[in-house]
Amino acid sequence: MTDRKATLSVGDKSIELPVYSGTVGPDVIDVRGLVKQGIFTYDPGFVSTAACESAITYIDGENGVLLHRGYPIEQLAEHSDYLEVCYLLLKGELPTDAENTLFHDTIKNHTMLHDQMRNFFQGFRRDAHPMAIMCGVVGALSAFYHDQMDVTNEHQRDITAHRLIAKMPTIAAWCYKYSIGQPFIYPRNNLSYSENFLQMMFGVPCEEFKPNPILAKAMDKIFILHADHEQNASTSTVRLAGSTGANPYACIASGIAALWGPAHGGANEAVLDMLAEIGDESNIDKFIAKAKDKDDPFRLMGFGHRVYKNFDPRAKVMAETAHEVLSELGLEDDPLLKIAQRLEQIALEDEYFVERKLYPNVDFYSGLILKAIGIPTSMFTVVFAMSRTIGWFAHWNEMVSGDYRIGRPRQLYTGSPARDYPKE
Repeated sequence: MTDRKATLSVGDKSIELPVYSGTVGPDVIDVRGLVKQGIFTYDPGFVSTAACESAITYIDGENGVLLHRGYPIEQLAEHSDYLEVCYLLLKGELPTDAENTLFHDTIKNHTMLHDQMRNFFQGFRRDAHPMAIMCGVVGALSAFYHDQMDVTNEHQRDITAHRLIAKMPTIAAWCYKYSIGQPFIYPRNNLSYSENFLQMMFGVPCEEFKPNPILAKAMDKIFILHADHEQNASTSTVRLAGSTGANPYACIASGIAALWGPAHGGANEAVLDMLAEIGDESNIDKFIAKAKDKDDPFRLMGFGHRVYKNFDPRAKVMAETAHEVLSELGLEDDPLLKIAQRLEQIALEDEYFVERKLYPNVDFYSGLILKAIGIPTSMFTVVFAMSRTIGWFAHWNEMVSGDYRIGRPRQLYTGSPARDYPKE
């Protein structure tokens, strides 16, 4: 708490508002008392509004900083693995060796889906978008665990977290298998989290699948780098849904629906579409000129970031991983990669991009990695949702663990004032 005050003058009225400071980051002005004065704030998109208090993730967009529970994302990507990051986001501290082993074993024991859920997939058309299937199936989990969804019970919340983290790769892979008409592949407890996902995606019953360790490591880094990103649109959606007391599976399904929007979760797919549109290295200069022309609708996808006004810290990790994967698969001469590498060089050297800090972001590289591994573009957002589930759940869990109230944004009404219904 603080003794500092901000003074707001409205007409002849002067209102004092408390000012709070977080651990790091900008100060915030507590405007909750304004409603008693008959005044609301107006902030479309909530870009200047802190809707909650959180101790999970911190972003400093000006300096390219992303911290999970205080740990820099670069250090987590280098030294940790996805499940350890899941534990960190959930519990607030890194696990001991014993806690880490127990957590990994617990997740492995929750990876299977109830056999009746196979019927859910069969209710969708084969050409349904995988995100449509995932959204429906995750919401349907509440029908199988309805006796363990007391949001006030910490033990039940822990079990739900384990189930969601464990089952999301199975659901994601089955969305893909269903779309191509192949049999569902069951999880294997002798594989790591990322290895299991790859074998459920690309394995077939007629032969043994041996995960490539380089590709599995790359997938694990993608999971880590997408695990959480503070109060973005989908996380805010999960919190808003959760504020009503809705069950956690419904809340996560709402996050998946929000992530499906192309302005949120479809950026890495848009990068590949852009590279395909450029088509050849010889066309790069022409498209760079189009990107610089403010009257041309063409935009370079995967450069710059709404939050990061400097280099996206996740992009540095993804750039290294992209080169490792493409080298491992012998794709150094891939035409799209050649275009991407040239665009990367231009963005880092061209004065136009440097001045505007339009650096390559995490989506620029993650799409290349996923494509190289063999994951189709329709599955990119599904992988994103699978990775982000832990972030969504951690924020939901943090909210319901403390004092919270139902979300109820206000509006600036510009419609007709009160009027009478016309009489004959």
